[in-house]
Amino acid sequence: MTKQIFINLAVKDPKKSMDFYTAMGFSNNPKFSDDEGKCMVWSDSIYVMLLSYKKFESFATKPLADTKSKLAGLFSLSVNSLKEVNSITEKALKAGGVEPHEIRDYGFMQQRSIEDFDGHTWEIFYMDMSKMPAE
Repeated sequence: MTKQIFINLAVKDPKKSMDFYTAMGFSNNPKFSDDEGKCMVWSDSIYVMLLSYKKFESFATKPLADTKSKLAGLFSLSVNSLKEVNSITEKALKAGGVEPHEIRDYGFMQQRSIEDFDGHTWEIFYMDMSKMPAE
């Protein structure tokens, strides 16, 4: 079996969040979705589970973080070009996301960040390894 990663996020409104992530380029897997949780697919091995607070708390062993005011994690998605970085970010902004800072350009890597409705922060980046500084 291929190794996979499932990122579970607590969200206020799974349907509204599903629409946001769809705008970013994720697709929904209805087989693993219901009113309390939406399975969003980025690739064959990367999934984001958008879970209502109630459903998320049923799995949690600690109190939930307030991700609107505190950072609980950074999630990064690599793409194939700067054009794709900009396209995804612009779609996310049109869908209601917030860009907390301007694009960051490290020479070999360009990155933009987007926050969803619940404050979960995503970094969309393109990395050109041919421009990676030599050690």
